[in-house]
Amino acid sequence: MTKRFSILVAVFALLSLQIRAQAPSTPTYKANDRFEQLGPQLPTPTTFRTASGSPGRDFFQNRADYDIKVELDDANQKIIGSETVTYFNNSPDALKYIWLQLDQNIFEKNSTANLSKQSVVSASGTSLVRLHNLNNSEPGAEIDPKKEYGQKITALRDATGKPLKYTINGTMMRVELPVPLKPGQHFVFGVDWNYNITAYYGRSGFEYFPADGNRNYFIAHWFPRLCAYDDVNGWQNKQFLGQGEFTLIFGNYKVAITVPNDHIVGATGECQNYKQVLTTAQAQRMQKASMAKTPVKIVTQDEAVAAEKAKPTGKKTWIYKADNVRDFAFASSRKFIWDAMQTDVYGDGRKIWSMSFYSKEGNPLWEQYSTRAVEHTLRSYGNRTFKYPYPVAISCHATRYGGMEYPMISFNGGRPEPDGTYSESNKAGMIGVIIHEVGHNFFPMIVNSDERQWTWMDEGLNSFCQYLAEKEWDYNFPSGYGEPQRIVPYMKSDPSQLTPIMTSSDNILQFGPNAYDKPAAALNILRETVMGRELFDYAFKEYARRWAFKNPTPADFFRTMEDASGVDLDWFWKGWFYGVEPVDQDLVEVDWFTINTQNPDVEKAIARTEAEAKANTMSKIRDAATKNQTVVSQDSTMKDFYNRYDPYAVTDADKKKYEDYLSSLTENERKTLNAKNNYYTLTLKNKGGLPMPVIVRMQFEDGTDSVARFPAEIWRFNNVQINKVIATSKKVTQWTLDPFQEIADIDTENNSFPRQAQKPTRFQLFKQGGAAKSPNPMQQQQSTQPPARQGGASKNE
Repeated sequence: MTKRFSILVAVFALLSLQIRAQAPSTPTYKANDRFEQLGPQLPTPTTFRTASGSPGRDFFQNRADYDIKVELDDANQKIIGSETVTYFNNSPDALKYIWLQLDQNIFEKNSTANLSKQSVVSASGTSLVRLHNLNNSEPGAEIDPKKEYGQKITALRDATGKPLKYTINGTMMRVELPVPLKPGQHFVFGVDWNYNITAYYGRSGFEYFPADGNRNYFIAHWFPRLCAYDDVNGWQNKQFLGQGEFTLIFGNYKVAITVPNDHIVGATGECQNYKQVLTTAQAQRMQKASMAKTPVKIVTQDEAVAAEKAKPTGKKTWIYKADNVRDFAFASSRKFIWDAMQTDVYGDGRKIWSMSFYSKEGNPLWEQYSTRAVEHTLRSYGNRTFKYPYPVAISCHATRYGGMEYPMISFNGGRPEPDGTYSESNKAGMIGVIIHEVGHNFFPMIVNSDERQWTWMDEGLNSFCQYLAEKEWDYNFPSGYGEPQRIVPYMKSDPSQLTPIMTSSDNILQFGPNAYDKPAAALNILRETVMGRELFDYAFKEYARRWAFKNPTPADFFRTMEDASGVDLDWFWKGWFYGVEPVDQDLVEVDWFTINTQNPDVEKAIARTEAEAKANTMSKIRDAATKNQTVVSQDSTMKDFYNRYDPYAVTDADKKKYEDYLSSLTENERKTLNAKNNYYTLTLKNKGGLPMPVIVRMQFEDGTDSVARFPAEIWRFNNVQINKVIATSKKVTQWTLDPFQEIADIDTENNSFPRQAQKPTRFQLFKQGGAAKSPNPMQQQQSTQPPARQGGASKNE
């Protein structure tokens, strides 16, 4: 029943409700903990990294320049290399030794990565529980048991040729310096090495094509690379176990890559000798591509297919140069089709190459979408962070699934069926992975976070930017990241199987949801619900600009987002990044109050309606048929004043009392009396534990609706249960929490008041038997339309 109160009492009642809401209803609440500052959990600001989240006056980065000569031995699937490294000590410390990464040592039989894989013995045999799928990300991609893997160091010498003492510890190599390297000094040394290339395992390697006997090579973490030395970790020399990626420093590269003379090579940086490695026709197409707004084929499919069948007659060396990059990778194959366009991405007069390298197995998808997706990614990310500073961005078709990123070049999955058809999800997956991997040029190739320690700082931020770029590619793009509801199944997981986002990369459980999906959803919630797009976009761009070509930590990100926006987000970082609790808001009850207007025409009519409703029992309904047979009905002498009295009739005395009441009210009280006549007290519980804004939709009896929003700070005095009064001029018939799926609430059944029945689960009867693979829609149309020719057009465009 509606609860009614006088307007003068209402003021005190509302104040009382607010005071009660601030008092904890249980001694176990943790509201103050949740909304206290994160400061004690963050590293103390220094002159290297300030409290605002920006680099400090003493911030430094060491640098390493590389001059590398490498040969790809296609016959034996081997890399043979020699490098000269110039290492610059920009730190304030004297260094007695330096550390290099030998990432290929992860494939040694006794590596920590291999020995730490879990395994079980059962009646059916031994099975491995892989923490990271190193050896079999692609069907058939196994390590050759006849070969030894890992980087073999054949020489280590100083600038004069004198041997240097070194110690190899797993994937790390410590080089002893003849004398300590003082601040401001540099050291030149040389390394010779070789290793056997593994089949492609998701980051690097080769893919073998039995049909034509050729291989596509995707070569990365292939040379001894300097570890990072900084103010946070000193030397970052954590072992490479496969899951935690790479922590690197910037430098300038000159790399001479010798391959079979029929191979096409794409690499980090700009090729310095196109005149020597391209045919006349290819050079002419390159010139045409430099002025094109759509991709032009430098190497056509017909040429690539012809190269598959021919035998190499010698070797060819491609020379690449890249400045201010943190790594170098390359791809090489005689199977490659190559298309490109050089466009003014940002409208500032500077043109950037967008390129793709792919074999015919990737067509027709790759020739239609890859290079255009590359250019789109540069534009979308650049508008949200900073303009892409490098001269080229490359997408290579590496495998059917997944992808991997390096400066200016990425190895990407996505492949149609052998007949050239593909599903819509296959197409979206390919475009999505290209956007994601090319986007990694911004995070972490330029905003150079420590991937060995914090996967989310590059994967999470990049997945969020990918989600925004996908929406700009196609409004209806089926994005896998970003939308809060997509993280709900993960948030509902058994807490014992969850780790905070702020977990070291090699120790994360449920790696993808933790490091990609949850951070992306969290950032989208910040942008759409907590901060708003304007404040978020400004702060996010400020972070990217502050830390471009530098190495930020999580604290630098957290502090910059608050510093540039003026929004206290410590409660958010605590809940989403340091905790594993889910969001589960429960709309327990709604009490409805209306103001007693004291207008007799209104109040007595309401009282009559309520009295009649109370009296309308089943007995009264059934007795109505015999009401004229009662004593009073049949004998008028049994009637008196009260049989004729109507307690709900409006009298002159009632009207006079109402006039006196109105004259006693202030102007503001009269406005309140005439404006909102419905007051609702909402009782909400925070069942999940993670405090979030309260968003409630009100559906009115006239068919309209309205949404009320309250910040997360509404929970700051009691994180378990709160009350909130909402006043409306119209009657609310339905209340719904989180109506637009903004906060990743894991239980929507308790979001409505009155409770609403959930939609039924649908099921289908089926006959027992094996399920055949369903054809994709393109294949289903083959009976009426010819299928797309694999590889599409081979002519120049």
